Amino acid sequence: MSPKQFPQAILTWFDHHGRKDLPWQQDINPYRVWVSEIMLQQTQVSAVIPYFERFMASFPTLADLAGAPLDAVLAHWSGLGYYARARNLHKCAQTVMTEHGGEFPRDVEALSALPGIGRSTAGAIASISMGIEAPILDGNVKRVLARFHAVGGWPGQTATAKELWQLAEAYTPAKRCNDYTQAMMDLGATLCTRSKPRCDDCPLAADCAARAQGNPQAYPGKKPKKDKPVRSTTMLLLEHDGELYLQQRAPSGIWGGLWCPPQLDGDDGGEASAQEWLAARDLHAQRVQPLPPMRHTFTHFHLDIAPVWVQLSQRRILGEGQVAEAGSGWYKLRQLNRPRAAQELGLPAPIAKLARQLAAFQAPLLETQSGT
Repeated sequence: MSPKQFPQAILTWFDHHGRKDLPWQQDINPYRVWVSEIMLQQTQVSAVIPYFERFMASFPTLADLAGAPLDAVLAHWSGLGYYARARNLHKCAQTVMTEHGGEFPRDVEALSALPGIGRSTAGAIASISMGIEAPILDGNVKRVLARFHAVGGWPGQTATAKELWQLAEAYTPAKRCNDYTQAMMDLGATLCTRSKPRCDDCPLAADCAARAQGNPQAYPGKKPKKDKPVRSTTMLLLEHDGELYLQQRAPSGIWGGLWCPPQLDGDDGGEASAQEWLAARDLHAQRVQPLPPMRHTFTHFHLDIAPVWVQLSQRRILGEGQVAEAGSGWYKLRQLNRPRAAQELGLPAPIAKLARQLAAFQAPLLETQSGT
């Protein structure tokens, strides 16, 4: 199959079988394409759709996003994970407003220089929303090209990535590059999947080297496995009169800008550590009760969480006698347990789960106390 026949086969398939009703495929413009591409990184289409729709309802334009508080953006991202994407999204919107007059640059190199936008995302924005001939190489496209040419090696390796980029450039057509880009992503997402690829339905099947070898799942090569390290933390669920105390984390790092309970990193002491923390701050608790431990897995490590319910005698933090410090606040447990509370308040998914766990654990104990 020649470099000219390859995109023709892809486009013919897309015209008859490609998806054309996804939310970001409607009212196409650089802003909507950009947001969808960032959301789709490391995340499946089905999970992204409701987030994208809510995001667009709250921030319909680039100016709306740039002018929104970071808290609001992070709240809309809560549950999608990889929160640096949301922080970069907000920063990028502000950069485009201040440095590019509110318009995305019509140049792949300039797009790639914006916060959080890499070469492939820049290519997607340029080709889909601007009609510029620009290759992309997201996970779906890597898989299609690696299998079609039986390109060995993990795409994260420099030599493998270089070979795949060369193929992506060779096949990207000057005409209908927007449809071609959509089609390649669609083909990888629906037919050329990681497991159980539907080779019999693929427009490239007759010339696919991996299919001819009988082992399409062997391509692309997998990332060398490393044992993930395990970190420990004690989370203090400070509660008073049905309200939970939360602090906003620093803007960068894990869960940057989101709201969490006080956390003793590097500690799995649970109740003993909680007692020490309380004593150091002259805080008095009616109850210090460990809750079932939880493990949350990030990309690079496992986090073992030892949650401890601390029922405070009064609503006072760090001995200052005030209701809340800057960057902190009290939230009613019933508010935290509402549907979509994580998205509305900016809670990491594990923290929302801990709040539900506390409410469920607390209810029968409080009922017993009220009945005696």
